[in-house]
Amino acid sequence: MKKKIRVEKIGGVLGEFKAFILRGNVIDLAVGVIIGGAFQKIITALVEDIFMPLILFATRGHLDMDGLVFSIAPGITLRYGDFLSTVLDFLFMAAVVFLLVKAINTIAMLRKKENAVYPDLKPCPYCRKSVSVNATRCPFCTSHLSDDE
Repeated sequence: MKKKIRVEKIGGVLGEFKAFILRGNVIDLAVGVIIGGAFQKIITALVEDIFMPLILFATRGHLDMDGLVFSIAPGITLRYGDFLSTVLDFLFMAAVVFLLVKAINTIAMLRKKENAVYPDLKPCPYCRKSVSVNATRCPFCTSHLSDDE
């Protein structure tokens, strides 16, 4: 005869931690952060490896702002070139994200239009393909369609 093993619930702080981790929104957030990190790498590579070389080519390599400084007093300088470079990187990344999201939304809208249910269509009772509500014969299976079906 087998003995039944009694499984006790995990209590206390460990139990609360388990409940917290297994909540759906925490897992969704973790997945979002991981995918966001991977997406950020794609955006960074696109900006640094594709767009910035094109901009440097267009400006004949004169876009290096890292060396721009402003001296306030001896030994005190404001490196505003680094700041401008960072702002420019941000603007390029924001533009790339905007364009990617816009493209994804456009594709989603096109797919939604393709999958839309059109009110002027009905299923053929024989082959189940969508045909016009005014059709008297199915263009797919050539069955006669009557109004009393």
